[in-house]
Amino acid sequence: MTKTKVDIIESISRGTGIPTKDVRVIIEAFMEEVKAVFYNDDRLELRGFGVFENKFRKGRIGRNPKTMKEVKIQDRWVPSYKPPRKLRKEIEKANFESK
Repeated sequence: MTKTKVDIIESISRGTGIPTKDVRVIIEAFMEEVKAVFYNDDRLELRGFGVFENKFRKGRIGRNPKTMKEVKIQDRWVPSYKPPRKLRKEIEKANFESK
């Protein structure tokens, strides 16, 4: 199941009693802050949740699987999220128990 931003806003609103429009403003502001981290090549660390940062990917030669023609892939920066070890283990445990 995919959760959307609207789903999260409604869930937080129900759970806290804060009006939906106020939660929406907070979520939008948070998302803008995370975007600013990537735009400014900063690092955002949320203890217990993870780290957001840009990572450099070196260029390489790739291959178009349809035509098998070689394609040069340029150097680039990609946004990255790394969850803490404890959260990764909790997710792994929860996924194994649910299946």
